[in-house]
Amino acid sequence: MSPERPQVVFERIFPDVELPQRQTGRSAGYDIRAHVAGRDVKVRGRSGILEERRVSGGVLEIAPGETALVPTGFRASLPDGYEAQIRVRSSIAFKRGLVLPNAPGTIDADYPDEWLVMMMNTGGTAARIEHGERIAQVILARYETADWIPGQVGRSTGRAGGLGSTGTR
Repeated sequence: MSPERPQVVFERIFPDVELPQRQTGRSAGYDIRAHVAGRDVKVRGRSGILEERRVSGGVLEIAPGETALVPTGFRASLPDGYEAQIRVRSSIAFKRGLVLPNAPGTIDADYPDEWLVMMMNTGGTAARIEHGERIAQVILARYETADWIPGQVGRSTGRAGGLGSTGTR
C-alpha cells in the first residue's frame, strides 16, 4: 500500500469473501465475485414481479428476461471524489448473455451497504452464476461536482435535432 494512492476500505460481510483483485498489472478493473450460497437474492421476472429467491447448492439461476441483484458479500467505503463503476466481465456477457442493464452501475463513495451487481439475462436459456465466481469488474473513477445555476443556454454550433444530429457517416 502506498500512502500517496487513494485507499478503499473493504469490509467482508462473510469470512470467505475475497478482496477485489486486478488480474494483471495493467488491468483497469478489479474483479468482484458473486456471494450467493445460502442467500436470498432479489429477482425481477419479465412480468415485473419481484421475488426473493433462496440460492441452494451455491448456484443462482437467472431465467431469460430476468434481472437479479447478485450479492458480493462485502461493503466498501471509497475516498471522497471517487465513484466505483460496475461493469460485467466481457466473457460473461458474450458467453451467457448476462448484461448489466444500468451499465455501468455507479456506487457512490458514501454508499454504506453490501455491493450488489444488477445482472439481466438477455440470452435464450437460463444462465448460472456460481458462488465465488468472478462476475463483474470495478473501475474506480474520479469525478468533479459543479454548481447548477439557472440561465439561458444559447447555441454554440449549428447542431440541432437530438439523436443523430451529427450525421450518419
